[in-house]
Amino acid sequence: MATLVQPAFPFVDVVIDTSALVPAAQRSPGVVAVVGNADGATAPASTPLVVTAHADALALFGKAGAATALSKSLDLVLAQDPRPTKIYGVRTPAAGNYAAALAGLEAADDVTFVCLAGETNVGAATNGGTPATGLRALAEHVENTSAAGNRRLAVAMIDPATARSATYVDTVLAANSYGALKSATGRMILVAARGATTDETVSPNPVADAAAAVMGAIAGQAPATSVVLKQVRGFTIPVTQQYVPAEVTGLAGQGAIPLIDPALVPGTGLFLGDGGTFSSDPARNYVDICRVLDDIEFRLRAGLIGTIGDARVTKAGLTAVRVRVEGILGPLRLGAVIDDFAVSIPLLAILALPESARSTAEQAQVVTARQTRQVSVLISITYGPAVHRLNVTLAPQF
Repeated sequence: MATLVQPAFPFVDVVIDTSALVPAAQRSPGVVAVVGNADGATAPASTPLVVTAHADALALFGKAGAATALSKSLDLVLAQDPRPTKIYGVRTPAAGNYAAALAGLEAADDVTFVCLAGETNVGAATNGGTPATGLRALAEHVENTSAAGNRRLAVAMIDPATARSATYVDTVLAANSYGALKSATGRMILVAARGATTDETVSPNPVADAAAAVMGAIAGQAPATSVVLKQVRGFTIPVTQQYVPAEVTGLAGQGAIPLIDPALVPGTGLFLGDGGTFSSDPARNYVDICRVLDDIEFRLRAGLIGTIGDARVTKAGLTAVRVRVEGILGPLRLGAVIDDFAVSIPLLAILALPESARSTAEQAQVVTARQTRQVSVLISITYGPAVHRLNVTLAPQF
């Protein structure tokens, strides 16, 4: 028989119950995946594998110690500072069969960014039993998984080998070119990096996977951080290939992000010239807005899952739900991620009234909610976006 140990001050006996200390699930906003061709690699096809260093990329996705398209792109992700929190590599079962590899990535529900290694071909959409190809497969993947609850963004690039011309912007963004990737979902980030290369000294210059590098650079930032003027590492763009001001304005104005090396920024490097998504929806025009909304959505879903089946359709039960929502969003307001928020539960306002004071319609709402066991919660947030342009008036006086 266990010996009962009396506390030093046995006046009030308090028993500590930790059964309610249930941790809320967390999703890192910086988990990326690179899907690509790696013929002859040892890694199993269509299987996400974590890569932490160049040695991993070469061992898993190289061919007899030599680099492949996929291992090169993974190296560019690893070159970013700060790095993404986790990096997956996924090998296609056959060259260009992205649909099968992307299907293998669907179950990895922590992934927030996806790109195709070195792929610049827009491809074709799904047609009956024929799966999508090229970047259209990537676009369909992120849209479908996001609609199913796993929000993620795609990063694609305009072919860096596309030659400079007087109509460059209109040509590459036409509806029958990369413009076909634009949709209202705000799930696509389109990068423009004409002449991007890992080595300017050789001819022809090896084309660099700017999409993978940009994806790593964005994922390393906090969701509420605007991506504009963030540095991208791992490759260069010859001066003769860099965009002129009119091209920068034209690309950014249509939602593509040009990479630039502005003299206004000390030193030499490539920076994101805009922070937009390739979206036709003005409400989802910026990368940070999409990332913050995705992050808040996950926090709410993870933080409120414990109320399902426990919270009751009563004044006390719905008050507990409101308090839990405030506990989730409160830290985001304190951290200046959001400026403000408001929580409204219409049924709670009805339940706060004495039953005799409720109208017939209000009483019917209570009965319906209790029969169906469904309650609506309205949450509004005020998001204070980062400044992208300062309008300064310089007025000399004599």
